[in-house]
Amino acid sequence: MNNTAVAVIGLGMMGQALAAAFVNAARPTTVWNRTQGKAEHLIEMGASQAPTVTAAVTAAPLVIICVRDYDAVRELLAPAEAHLSGRVLVNLTSGASDEARAMAEWAAERGAGYLDGAIMMTPPGIGAPQTVILYGGSPELYEVHEKTLAVLGGGTTLLSYDVGIPSLYDVALLGIMWSTFNGFMHAAALLNTEKIAATDFMPLAGDWLTGVASFLTAYAHQIDEGEYAASDATLETQLPPLSHLLHESRIRGIDATMHEYTKTLIDEAIANGHALDSYARIIEHFRTPAA
Repeated sequence: MNNTAVAVIGLGMMGQALAAAFVNAARPTTVWNRTQGKAEHLIEMGASQAPTVTAAVTAAPLVIICVRDYDAVRELLAPAEAHLSGRVLVNLTSGASDEARAMAEWAAERGAGYLDGAIMMTPPGIGAPQTVILYGGSPELYEVHEKTLAVLGGGTTLLSYDVGIPSLYDVALLGIMWSTFNGFMHAAALLNTEKIAATDFMPLAGDWLTGVASFLTAYAHQIDEGEYAASDATLETQLPPLSHLLHESRIRGIDATMHEYTKTLIDEAIANGHALDSYARIIEHFRTPAA
C-alpha cells in the first residue's frame, strides 16, 4: 500500500497542502475543487485534475476530503454517491463529534469505509514529522492506509474506534489555545501601557508558560481521581494575586472580563467549602450543566 493512489477533494489552503504532500511523496494524486483554477500549481507538481467530483472519486481507492463543513462534504459528494462503495473516505473537515458520527453512518449507507480526522496544524506544517493528525475509525481500515496517511504528518495517530473522538480532542485543544492567546494578549496590553514591547516580554512569557504547563500533570491526576488536595497553592491563596491583577487592569483601563470570570469561579468554589483545595477543583464547575 506504499503507493496507494489518492484523490483530494477541496483545494482551499489546507486541501492544497494535503495534495502537495501526497505529490511530494510520489503518491498518484488526483485533485478536484468546485471552483476552477486552484489546481494549477498542483498540476505543475505532478497531480492530475479531475473534471468532475465523480471522476475524482473513481480515480482512487482512498478519497481525502477537506472542505468548509460537514454539510459541504455531503453536498460535494452527492453526485458521486453511487461510486463510493468499496472506497475509503477520509474526512479531514473540521466539525463536532456528533457530525462525525452522522457522517460515518452516511458513508456506511453508501458502502464506503470511513475515517474521520482532526488536523492539529496549519497548512504550512502539513507533511512535517512533528505534525499531528488524529483519526477515529476502524483500526483495521486505519492500518491498511496508515503509511499513506502518515505522509501528511509524522504524528498521525488513531485515537479510537469512535469516529467522534478526534473532533472532541480538536475542540478541547483549541480551547486551550484560545485561552492561552487571550491570556497573552491581556498581559501584553498591560505591559504596553508602560511602552514595554510584546517582543521584549515574549521570552519571559514563554518560560512562564512552560512552568505553568508543568502544573497540569498533577491536576490531571487529581481530576481523574476526584481528589483535589493542594500541593502547590490553595484556592484561597489564589485570590490576593488575582485581585492585584484585576486592580492593575482597571487602573490602566485594560479589559479584565476574562479574569473577573476566573475570580467568580474561585469565589464559587470557596463558597462551597473548598478554600483549601487546588485549582483542579474548578473542573467541577465545568462539569455542572449550565443553567
